[in-house]
Amino acid sequence: MVTHHSHQETRILVQAAAAACEDKKAEDTRILELDPADSGLSDFFLVTSATNDRQALAIADEIEMRLKRNYSVTPNSVEGRRHGEWILLDYVDFVVHVFLAERRAFYDIERLRKSARPFTPAEFESELKHLLADKTREARSNSAGKPAKKSAAGSATKKAAAAKKVAKSAAKKAPARNAAAKPVAKKSSAKKPAAAEAASARKGK
Repeated sequence: MVTHHSHQETRILVQAAAAACEDKKAEDTRILELDPADSGLSDFFLVTSATNDRQALAIADEIEMRLKRNYSVTPNSVEGRRHGEWILLDYVDFVVHVFLAERRAFYDIERLRKSARPFTPAEFESELKHLLADKTREARSNSAGKPAKKSAAGSATKKAAAAKKVAKSAAKKAPARNAAAKPVAKKSSAKKPAAAEAASARKGK
């Protein structure tokens, strides 16, 4: 079954394969980031050299074992184990080429892939670290922004609720004021006849 990985996942797998090469004393390890226009299905070539066929097999075995053990990834196909002059491990998104030095010079894959970006393992690791750091910062920034929006929305809701409360309170007080005003009006109208009576009584005297 062919499995495709994200570009970042593929980079991590390539880096692990390069580390396996270094541990097995491979020589002149190079990683080629292929141009999408002519790369077909693969994103990267990892090219490395061995001094003899036994070392070439040991390098290929270490890459295969490490990727399977640490990432549960196995090659889609393996070629050239029998002779050990050029062992090819096809992981679909990247391809590992383990050459004997003279075979590598003869086929000269790096020259054939002129449009590819070449990296040493150290350069590739450094770029991968930067990419992972950028992704981490972006994720943190996004997660920090979400609560801020939520709290702003919550604050607006609280303000609206407070305004509603004030409006309700004002509405309750208004009828109470009207009710208080009416008896006063009745009282003043009751006083008028009494004053008129007193005035007519004085006139009668």
